[in-house]
Amino acid sequence: MPIAVDIDVMLARRKMSVGELADRVGITPANLAVLKNGRAKAVRFATLAALCEVLDCQPGDLLRWEPEDAADG
Repeated sequence: MPIAVDIDVMLARRKMSVGELADRVGITPANLAVLKNGRAKAVRFATLAALCEVLDCQPGDLLRWEPEDAADG
């Protein structure tokens, strides 16, 4: 997937656990893990906004585009 998720980077910068973030955002730790590990197929803007509010960051701090390898195409 060409979209990389950097929630773990922001968690480390904020010295926050996955459980604490999930509680403060209002999602389950399991759903946060799916998003954090890049297995999510979609993310609601409301969830993205809540993540940004709790982590005091911008959406671009959490998500980035990585080109797929040319060999894959």
